[in-house]
Amino acid sequence: MKRRLFLQGSVAGGVIGAGILPLKQVLAEWPQAQMDATDIAGALGASGSGEASDKIVFTAPETAENGAVVPYEIDASALEGVTNISLTVDSNNKPLVASFDIKEGAIPFVAVRVKMAKSGKATAVVTAGDKTYHSQRDVKVTAGGCA
Repeated sequence: MKRRLFLQGSVAGGVIGAGILPLKQVLAEWPQAQMDATDIAGALGASGSGEASDKIVFTAPETAENGAVVPYEIDASALEGVTNISLTVDSNNKPLVASFDIKEGAIPFVAVRVKMAKSGKATAVVTAGDKTYHSQRDVKVTAGGCA
């Protein structure tokens, strides 16, 4: 059994069994249609990527020596009312690689490591209030990656 699955099941079972939280609050929703999309428009849905913003601090390497683990950091704390942070990589078969719903009061900062199939443009998309903003970085992959 995979360790992560075991830990998730153990924690979820304990929290639900103890009556601390209902099942719906413990398990995250999975945006199946967005994750299966093969283009940026399908991955981001109606909101799209919005307007460019310098209030998003998007950190990505210029060159990734191993496409299997490319680190990204997205800090949107300069924006008010952030409700979602997503990351897309246009060169991947499925461009949406991560999407995080941000609860009120949480610091809108995420750090992830993702696979990149090949060199391409990575886009951090932030929804704040009723607007969507983005910041982009070109990342060159020199070896590895996902097929």
